Amino acid sequence: MADRWLGAWGLGSVAFGGASLLVPLYIVELGASPIQLGVLAATAAGVAAPGAIAFGRLANRVAHRRLLVLATLIGVAVSLAAIPFLTSISAVIAANAILWLFASSIGPVLTMLVVDDVPESQWNERIGLVNKYQGYGWAGGLVIGTVWPAVGSRLLAADEITRTLYWVLAACAGVSAILAARTLPRPAPSTHVTDGRAARRIGRLLASSSRGIRGATVAFSPTRLYWSTRGIDPRRLATHLEPAMATYFVAGAFFFTGSAAFWAPLPLFLTDAGFDSGQVFALYLASSLGSAVCYEAAGRLSGRYDVRFLQTGVLAARGVLFPATVAVAGLAATVAFGAAGLVLALIGITWAGIAVIGTAIVTRLAPPGLRGEVLGAYVALGALGGALGGVLGGWTATLGYAVAFGVAGGLVIIGAALVVSLEALSGGGRAVTAPPEPEGGTETGGEEIPTRAANRDE
Repeated sequence: MADRWLGAWGLGSVAFGGASLLVPLYIVELGASPIQLGVLAATAAGVAAPGAIAFGRLANRVAHRRLLVLATLIGVAVSLAAIPFLTSISAVIAANAILWLFASSIGPVLTMLVVDDVPESQWNERIGLVNKYQGYGWAGGLVIGTVWPAVGSRLLAADEITRTLYWVLAACAGVSAILAARTLPRPAPSTHVTDGRAARRIGRLLASSSRGIRGATVAFSPTRLYWSTRGIDPRRLATHLEPAMATYFVAGAFFFTGSAAFWAPLPLFLTDAGFDSGQVFALYLASSLGSAVCYEAAGRLSGRYDVRFLQTGVLAARGVLFPATVAVAGLAATVAFGAAGLVLALIGITWAGIAVIGTAIVTRLAPPGLRGEVLGAYVALGALGGALGGVLGGWTATLGYAVAFGVAGGLVIIGAALVVSLEALSGGGRAVTAPPEPEGGTETGGEEIPTRAANRDE
């Protein structure tokens, strides 16, 4: 498979990364309340999952999957170009939902294009390469958001800076669509991957990979959700779920929800603390980079030490760091930005541990015959926690940021307390390896489940 199209995909990801923070900051400029910010986050998460599932199923029924990719890139470009003309917060929330419906739907289809024309032995490498380009693009969007206010202030009126940034990101998506039309692979319909066994294999690859540059602030990936949940049988899962695994799922519900509750009102808090939009972008970039550079280290540690105490430690640290963020607002302006950057970078580092070590824990606790389904259910749990946490974070922020971040941190601490109670996890940092897959294709694994950042998430 020629790799020229990866540059086009990376450019499109610039638009996704920039939009992820630009829209929240825009409704803050319009006077949004914390509840409205929470609704913005929750609706984006709420449409992402069904959009990915719908497009994934549609892609199994069309002859040319690349057309769906082009349609979503064009949809993102049009949405970004239109949003700065909207002055109603409700209208922006609705437009943002449409934007993320497009942006999230593209992931499963792109994964199909990646694996359609290469041998199964190369799927891990190809998915990792695509996600790496996407990670670079996402980070690039945050970088553009960081420098644009400084550049724009010299060339544009103050009220035009945000609007033109939307158009820059829209142009990135538009040019991406043009380049993708020329370079996207054109696999024959006969090579399309549609069978259940292949889907389960892709689901394991995605569910066991780390979240990359995007994952520091985005709790789940719709692409993971689509592939990881295709083979779930809820009745079989409920019947065979061990008590230790059920306890860890309850813990996950707490720390996923708490994490989302922290991020939902954060743009408004940082703005109220006196940071301009460029500084807020820089702070989010610090958190994202903190995660990205620590995924491999988290994987190495999870293979050497007791995962129960490792996961408890990073969760406890995260639970403390969330309310500690409030202290930034009381610092002198000369040190507040640096302190906020340090806190958010540390929060990003804790997410690397939660994501990688959490996957190792789920893989270890899951019954061998249900490993793939349990990983899929864990991904779905992250999606649900993201949606609920957005609403919770917005509502509690109306009572004060100290309350909101305290509640978010408290939920994560509860999750940590549940994890440390799981003595079944102790016994050293042995590697997690799945047994061979039987001839019938039952979901028992078939490869070593990686506990390091082999792939960058979409």
